[in-house]
Amino acid sequence: MPKRKKKALKGQEWRHVENKKLVYTVYFVLRLSVVLMLTAQFFNQNYENVLLCVLTLVLFMLPSMFERRLHIDLPDTLEVIILLFIYAAEILGEISDYYIQFPHWDTMLHTMNGFLCAAIGFALVDILNREEKVSLHLSPFFMAVTAFCFSMTIGVLWEFFEFSMDRWMLFDMQKDTVINTISTVNLDPNHGTAAVVVSGIQDVILVLEDGAQMPLGLGGYLDVGIIDTMKDLFVNFIGAAVFSAIGYFYVKGRGKGGFARRFIPRFQRKPSPPAQPKDGGSPPE
Repeated sequence: MPKRKKKALKGQEWRHVENKKLVYTVYFVLRLSVVLMLTAQFFNQNYENVLLCVLTLVLFMLPSMFERRLHIDLPDTLEVIILLFIYAAEILGEISDYYIQFPHWDTMLHTMNGFLCAAIGFALVDILNREEKVSLHLSPFFMAVTAFCFSMTIGVLWEFFEFSMDRWMLFDMQKDTVINTISTVNLDPNHGTAAVVVSGIQDVILVLEDGAQMPLGLGGYLDVGIIDTMKDLFVNFIGAAVFSAIGYFYVKGRGKGGFARRFIPRFQRKPSPPAQPKDGGSPPE
């Protein structure tokens, strides 16, 4: 590769770093924290958490990898939130037990996930809308609907993943909920479809295969996953709806909304080629 071209590439990389100072600072701090956590978990012989730390480090590399491979520019705000989201979900949520210590931690993350996925979906449609080679011209309303559906689809796929892990790997990703009232047709004495309501449940006693009885002592009936799943999808719905509305007015005003620009990726501008001298001599320095 010619030296001049190498210099130009290095200059572009340096300008990219200069423009991403905040992102690289956050990335460095979070990465260092994960490495320290990984080391501590390794010496504690908690190898499952070690794998979670390794997974987190891999996920941290995805935003910059997508930028290079897809030639897009992620706004600093979006990129920082993605990094914090990964850290909050894997390190704080799973390893530091924030999902247990803070009851609304999972709700917050699912709301943010709906918001971010709607932003990404909106960006994909907006990029295709502006691309001359693609015959796609959606109105702002249909762009908002598409972004909303994209976000909800990601949310549903994630719930499928949680259910699969709980069903086949015996995890508990779909956190159970203790409730005091149930309504079920399985208790209909006529074996019909009339729902029988049982309220005031204070405990559930499990009868094991050997006849032993094990009271759960949880203060109610243990709902297995469904309430958590529906709650996650509902807050995902809220996050997706909020950004879809923001994106609608952003496109309606054709980019006037400064807030939406902080979350919508854009194609990178290709650098203009160096000027060539008319006399066929060497290009200018």
